[in-house]
Amino acid sequence: MPPEIQSYRFGLIQIDGERYRKDVIIFPERVRVRWWRERGHNLVPEDLGEVFSVQADTLIIGQGAYGRMKVPEDTRERVRDEGFELHVLSTKEAVELYNQRRDQERVIAALHLTC
Repeated sequence: MPPEIQSYRFGLIQIDGERYRKDVIIFPERVRVRWWRERGHNLVPEDLGEVFSVQADTLIIGQGAYGRMKVPEDTRERVRDEGFELHVLSTKEAVELYNQRRDQERVIAALHLTC
């Protein structure tokens, strides 16, 4: 069963009963905790290396509560080149979309929890 997000608010997410206060990547079978990006609020393809090694249909990126994490066009292109359908949203919207799709397809969510 893919992980389920029970709740999200600024700086805190609950997945399968566990609370996380650091950014996460949710894979179809597990949660990667303490996801750190090379350039902080600017997502580069190298930040998604682990994602690219997993077979999935969709990548949902949560840019934070206020959309501060930027996803440049070269990163978006790389994600599409790797064969993913891409959605870039506020983290609240990303959580909602992830929960809608998690039972229907193999989906990954990379979520920035704060700003």
